[in-house]
Amino acid sequence: MLANPGSNITISAFQWVPDFAQGMVRDIRIRWALEEIERPYDTSRFDATQPRDADYRQWQPFGQVPAFDDGNVRMFESGAILLFLGEQDDRLLPVKLQDRWESTAWLIAALNSVEPILSTIVSYDIFHADKDWAKAARPAAVELAEARLQSVSDALGDKNWLTGRFTIADIMMVTVLRNLRHTDIVAGFPKLAAYQLRGEQRPAFQRALKAQTEPFAEHQPQPA
Repeated sequence: MLANPGSNITISAFQWVPDFAQGMVRDIRIRWALEEIERPYDTSRFDATQPRDADYRQWQPFGQVPAFDDGNVRMFESGAILLFLGEQDDRLLPVKLQDRWESTAWLIAALNSVEPILSTIVSYDIFHADKDWAKAARPAAVELAEARLQSVSDALGDKNWLTGRFTIADIMMVTVLRNLRHTDIVAGFPKLAAYQLRGEQRPAFQRALKAQTEPFAEHQPQPA
């Protein structure tokens, strides 16, 4: 149930990012959750190419997005925000103790045990693609990523969602898996590929994706 349905939610986002990052910026996790529970929100958009000012760093100390403000609570970090929203609506986080903490564990696993390893491949492929050291290090990173993905696939088994029903754990894990969308690595794990697609086909995800990416065209940098 909603704890405060009249709250005025604002999340921070970027007004434009390069093509490789469009649909990937982490505010999509919060947008998706809010769409799932039909809660309206506003965005405070920032120029990703410019440093955030001191006022914003009081809201988000690292200058990243998203940050969250519902008029009562100001916070940062996508995992913490998802947990906060889950506490308010059992469509995102179950009430039953075992299910609640299993979902919480999977959310943290996506952030701590999976995303850093997948992000290493993103770094090698996108930010350091022209470096010989990155090309040399990539096979070992892929091997480690595949081992972690196998573990997730084994745990998922024949379930549609990580804990049996859709929760914030799936919002986190699906968006983490999307880090590898420029590769065919996830395709090597058919259960995970189908799981990711199920998440991306949810109407709430599609609305969140549209909301994040539509403003980018308006703020597309013009050629010099």
